Amino acid sequence: MRVLLIGANGYLGRFVADRLLADPAVQLTALGRGDDADVRFDLATGSPGALTRFLDAVHPGVVINCAGATRGGARELTRHNTVAVATICEALRRSGCGARLVQIGCGSEYGPSQPGSSTAEDAVPRPGGPYGVSKLAGTELVLGSGLDAVVLRVFSPVGPGTPAGSPLGRLAEAMRRAMQSGDGELKLGGLGAQRDFIDVRDVARAVHAASLSAAQGVINIGSGRAVRLRDAAGILARVAGYGGALNELDGLPHPGPVHATHTAHLRATIGHPRAESDHHPTAASPAAFPYPDGCGAWQQADVRTARDRLGWRPRINLEESLADIWMEAACRI
Repeated sequence: MRVLLIGANGYLGRFVADRLLADPAVQLTALGRGDDADVRFDLATGSPGALTRFLDAVHPGVVINCAGATRGGARELTRHNTVAVATICEALRRSGCGARLVQIGCGSEYGPSQPGSSTAEDAVPRPGGPYGVSKLAGTELVLGSGLDAVVLRVFSPVGPGTPAGSPLGRLAEAMRRAMQSGDGELKLGGLGAQRDFIDVRDVARAVHAASLSAAQGVINIGSGRAVRLRDAAGILARVAGYGGALNELDGLPHPGPVHATHTAHLRATIGHPRAESDHHPTAASPAAFPYPDGCGAWQQADVRTARDRLGWRPRINLEESLADIWMEAACRI
């Protein structure tokens, strides 16, 4: 199977590439803006005609789009998350390759949901910010293209390679600095949000499964379980062996051991906008604070469709994902 992977150097794309390269039946070609791509092409500025000529030459059976912008203003997000997808769809319509399209969407397309609920694919999307709007527009272009296509709505990816500017990446960095300096108290803000975390390697498995399946439409990819950032912070502290106190700037102290002798305060606001991410923007209006992804206080995926149509289930638990995040942070000590 010849696969064209767009965005192979991104957070998700790197793991998708690794997964596909491990399949001896896959012949992989990477297309992107970087020098290390097999083919250099900028979807935001390149023409559908040029991409069509490349598709006709390579003749892939599957096109996987992991590319997109996660930060910047509305114009930049639209260029990379909407216009780029329009270019792919139009090129595939013109091409004679007949390739299947696997588009990577995100949970931010749904917007806020009712606490305690699980969001299924038939929920009406109401994105709460420009990032979710731009991704939803890309999804709608794919669904209306008439192509053999599936959109995987990935919720909150974590694990190795987690961007340092993401909530859990910032938490790990703050904990690393606290341990390095011997601080006995870590003050954290924005821990009240609950998100559905899914390991990036499980996401790659889902993309692989989707490329081999005949499933179409939208399919949620998540763990099916919302976890409070406060609880994730406690797990990370345990994994890291941090014995200090985790105190919330906007809530009650997190229950946990206090063994450190120093009492210096190190502040880290986990709920603030990210500096780098694959699924959340960094710019947030005051109305969106402290939920820069536009998803409110709660998000949890209904993942039954992925199980039924892809034969996929998450395998890696959050503790393992957090341990990998910590290993990378600890290497910077």
